[in-house]
Amino acid sequence: MALALTLGVVAGCGGDDSDSEETTASVSAQDCQADDLETLEAGKLTVATDSPAFPPYFEDDDPTNGKGFESAVAYAIADQLGFDEADVEWVVEPFNSSYAPGKKDFDFDVNQISITDKRAEQVDFSSPYYEADQAIVVQKGSEFEDATALSDFADANIGVQIGTTSLDAVDAEIQPTEEPQVFDTSNDVVSAFENGQVDAIVVDVPTAFFLTATELTDAVTVGQFPAPGGDEWGALLEKDSPLTDCVSFAVDELSSSGELDEIEEQWMSEATKAPVLQ
Repeated sequence: MALALTLGVVAGCGGDDSDSEETTASVSAQDCQADDLETLEAGKLTVATDSPAFPPYFEDDDPTNGKGFESAVAYAIADQLGFDEADVEWVVEPFNSSYAPGKKDFDFDVNQISITDKRAEQVDFSSPYYEADQAIVVQKGSEFEDATALSDFADANIGVQIGTTSLDAVDAEIQPTEEPQVFDTSNDVVSAFENGQVDAIVVDVPTAFFLTATELTDAVTVGQFPAPGGDEWGALLEKDSPLTDCVSFAVDELSSSGELDEIEEQWMSEATKAPVLQ
């Protein structure tokens, strides 16, 4: 069961493309009042995420409790738009289907979804609410545990999921002499690591801390480094959603007021503790 829990977290943290442009809302508070918004259900704000939902993004597998980084962000966005907590409805949307084209059964989705140009052809994104660095996880006691630079991994056998921001980061920043082992699913990445098939895996920093704290207890996060072009997460909406500008406005307001920083500090502070690898 521990492995199954791990997989949900890793799967939720990939990107499948490179650079993206930051969205800036072109509306005002007056344009973004709850009673005037075209939501899926009148007077309600329907928010999606995957299930199970894991720390540090959600606590107790319960998005409705407001605990965890993305739960708190979702409720803060709702508050900016004038919705009470009781007006927020949560639904399940698998990560891999969230950015597929077509109609959505939610107003927006928060699930560590990287903003990419390719995905933005099919869905809308809000202004980014978080930028994630990448982290390298190795087994305790391995020759790589004391690594202090990306160059220390030049000869490492690195495992990573196909089509992710993490793979882009390995290729661009680490540039290992041996091609990284690329796996179709997060299940395969974690299994390969547990079975000793790879020396290290690369995931985003919050996921690395969760994995090493709860699932991969014989592993350690040795350091972090930026993804090429950054790895920004945004609220995902249906393509050309009438809510996109207002959700971006809400995120921008949370950012400028400092509330977004406070939420990040409360729930993601562990991510700042990994040394930066150059």
